[in-house]
Amino acid sequence: MRPGPLNLITDIAGLRVGNSRDDRLRSGVTVLTGDAPLTCGVNVMGGAPGTRETDLLAPDKMVQGVDALVLSGGSAFGLAACDGVAAGLRADGRGFQVGLVQVPIVPGAIVFDLLNGGDKGWDQNPYPALGRTAYDHAARDFVLGSEGAGTGAMTHRWKGGLGSASVVLDCGITVGALVVVNALGSVTVGDSRHFWAAPWEMAGEFGGLGPAPAHDPTREPPLAKQLGEATTIAIVATDAALDKAGATRMATAAQDGMARAIVPSHTPYDGDLVFAASTGGRPLPDPALTPFLLGHAAAIVLARAIARGVHAATARPGDLQPCWRA
Repeated sequence: MRPGPLNLITDIAGLRVGNSRDDRLRSGVTVLTGDAPLTCGVNVMGGAPGTRETDLLAPDKMVQGVDALVLSGGSAFGLAACDGVAAGLRADGRGFQVGLVQVPIVPGAIVFDLLNGGDKGWDQNPYPALGRTAYDHAARDFVLGSEGAGTGAMTHRWKGGLGSASVVLDCGITVGALVVVNALGSVTVGDSRHFWAAPWEMAGEFGGLGPAPAHDPTREPPLAKQLGEATTIAIVATDAALDKAGATRMATAAQDGMARAIVPSHTPYDGDLVFAASTGGRPLPDPALTPFLLGHAAAIVLARAIARGVHAATARPGDLQPCWRA
């Protein structure tokens, strides 16, 4: 396997990503959408999730496709970003057809960034407008790091951020990941700058330092954030043709990538969640083997995307944490 041309989730044909940010608010929104509805699943392993419309992604639920997926800052307030995205989709004539009405299907998830130093004293919730702006700017190329929903993200030690990566399998199928890294845990080993995800790095994409030369695996990590202040949310996607059950299985397997890249992961204080999306552009070459490879690739690509998000973060006035690059 090898990275795609852009090393972004948009290496999957038909996918676009849009970002919006408010530097005064120190928060933002990231939207993934496609040329056509996406088959989706979800897996939640954190103890403090914040979500919208995730129940309908279960394999036994009626709706078979979604029009966009939203990753947002703002904790519960940020779920309103989905309203702005839905308004943009409706204006574009997108949505689930019910009689003469089209209803955009927009699942979303949020991270907690309300204590990151930004101005949160708004009179009107800013997230619907941020969601609409992110949707309107969706494109194949986009910026990583302190952008979109990763604008105000933090981790145990470093500034967090928005990350993405892709991989092309030998059979031609592409798998990509998009993630907002705002974790309770650490993305680097001990007091070093070596990423936990280093064994899966490709072409020096997050600094090329390699694995840490030594660390104590029994060392108990200190608690740098408190109840509900964390969460890493992600999307893994593929052009392989999957049904909702197959997408759900890929989302579940991708959680291994989160655990490889963030230590600890899936804590009671994180809302760790992975969406999985399929454009259906390529039939499965081997119905028995390919799903196994998709799960393996999804875990690898998510681990890489997490490290890339922190690696790409940039310094801004008022930061409460240093950037990895500093």
